[in-house]
Amino acid sequence: MHHTSTGSDTGPGSDASTGSTGHTARPSRRAVLAATAGLTAGLTVPATAHAAAHDEHRLRALVSRMTLEEKVGQLFVMRVYGHSATAPDQADIDANLKEIGVRTAAELIAKYRVGGIIYFAWAHNTRDPHQIADLSNGIQRASLDQPRGLPMLIATDQEHGAVCRVGKPATLFPGAMALGAGGSRSDARALGRISGAELRAMGINQDYSPDADVNVNPANPVIGVRSFGADPDAVAALVAAEVRGCQAAGVAATAKHFPGHGDTAVDSHYGFPVITHSRDLWERLDAAPFRAAIEAGIDSIMTAHIQFPALDGSGDPATLSRPILTGILRDELGYDGVVITDSLGMQGVRTKYGDDRVPVLALKAGVDQLLNPPSLDVAWNAVLKAVQSGELTEARLDESILRILRLKARRGLFDHPWASRAGVDRTVGTESHLAAADRIAERTTTLLVNEDGILPLDRYSDRRILVVGADPASPSGTTGPPTGVLAAALTELGFTATALSTGTAPSAATIDKAVAAARDADAVVVGTYNVTASSTQRTLVDRLLATGKPLVAVAVRNPYDVAQLPAVKAVVATYCWTDTELRAAARVIAGRVSPRGKLPVPVQRADDPTQVLYPIGHGLTY
Repeated sequence: MHHTSTGSDTGPGSDASTGSTGHTARPSRRAVLAATAGLTAGLTVPATAHAAAHDEHRLRALVSRMTLEEKVGQLFVMRVYGHSATAPDQADIDANLKEIGVRTAAELIAKYRVGGIIYFAWAHNTRDPHQIADLSNGIQRASLDQPRGLPMLIATDQEHGAVCRVGKPATLFPGAMALGAGGSRSDARALGRISGAELRAMGINQDYSPDADVNVNPANPVIGVRSFGADPDAVAALVAAEVRGCQAAGVAATAKHFPGHGDTAVDSHYGFPVITHSRDLWERLDAAPFRAAIEAGIDSIMTAHIQFPALDGSGDPATLSRPILTGILRDELGYDGVVITDSLGMQGVRTKYGDDRVPVLALKAGVDQLLNPPSLDVAWNAVLKAVQSGELTEARLDESILRILRLKARRGLFDHPWASRAGVDRTVGTESHLAAADRIAERTTTLLVNEDGILPLDRYSDRRILVVGADPASPSGTTGPPTGVLAAALTELGFTATALSTGTAPSAATIDKAVAAARDADAVVVGTYNVTASSTQRTLVDRLLATGKPLVAVAVRNPYDVAQLPAVKAVVATYCWTDTELRAAARVIAGRVSPRGKLPVPVQRADDPTQVLYPIGHGLTY
């Protein structure tokens, strides 16, 4: 049942020449093949034939030559601090010594023989495209230089929108819920294809995206706008489209968080959510996007640290549940690709068992890749001891390693794991990619309310615009601030706009300052962020409305804000606060384009959540 999609042995935009990567010279393909003991010589067929011709016995031969310690390492995907695999900054060396007991990524690979690395902005892995490519090459080299060295899976969470590890100058797209509002499968596929091509050009070959959760709980604190929406069939279609686009670009896609994290009011980073859906409701609501991902040939599926009593009554999180991962995902859904845990540092998986039991129980449940344990030494040794004691068999490890190696082969990593400077320059953040992101964003902006024809604003009668509101931190650290971006975009469109950041919880003094500034404006635009019944953002909006100036609210994250702003006569939803979405919203506000987005989730009334204020599919236009 696990279909494979065609990968590219070089990856779009990568450079098959032996050109310089800047700081690091790149071994030839022959050196890569030699490093894998000649066993992969038969894998230099074109990538389209990798899946079929991938002589399984060659991969099995690789596994048979691995030591037990190498097998244990291959199961782990680990964080590591630093912009370079061999020469990180001293602060990153210190952080690595403290958390992992090694100085660098190269030392991590040599000591533990890990099968993958996960990049984070906070770990200083993603400063700029050339640096990322050099880091990726350094990581591949460190692994391939080992005895029986294997290419590495290099992964990150590039969901776009609210979760984004690689920032500008790479192309940044609207997030999943915005894509849900656009409703276009071809746009989702284009996002996957372009983002995948750029990631592969930087040496990142696995993306922990798309989010396949169906977000039916407006109070969900961890998924929300990361989901394509609340309609399972619509979510399934967009998940499948993004998967196909991403994997066509040579990057492994990852559907998450199985069996479905969309109906929780608890964040599994900090707590242990319980999903109360019946088995029947799970089939109707949560299962469809994962089935669609499997049908699309998804390379990997990530587990959720949630309790789902209808699927497993033991009280264990899904990550550690054999009934869920083997019984349902493998046996019922027919999935034989890679299963990866969500981060093992999250509270949801550490509540019931110790850090030494979690990786062993995950493997017994049916997991293949163990992501980012809090202590690699504890987790690695626990798995090793479990095999030595007979709790886990070496044959069980071999099953998972074969799945991991098949994925690496399908994505052409035995043949061409390298990034290049020329490939980065040719692919990352190109004009055509940036224009595609802008066009996609234009199809997502949703006009929820437009009474008295307030929108579009008029360049003559509404020339002076005051932009106030929340300025949440940039997901990638490279965009924003939202008020400034909106003001600049409106000014480019012929208005005279000024920005005043008022924050997510404006004080009385800040509100007074905004009201005073509004007196000199012809119209006011206010960016709202997760407005609640008690939020002083509501006070800000009410005071600004009292000035009598035309007011436009832009809900920059959750569209549910509109229910808390009943007196506002013009409300636009962008589903995220990154530059691409906000510039598209400015074009809608200015009348340069007509709004086309439709709500992908229902918005309930604030005073009576059992009543729907705006249904799925609601969206006005000009």
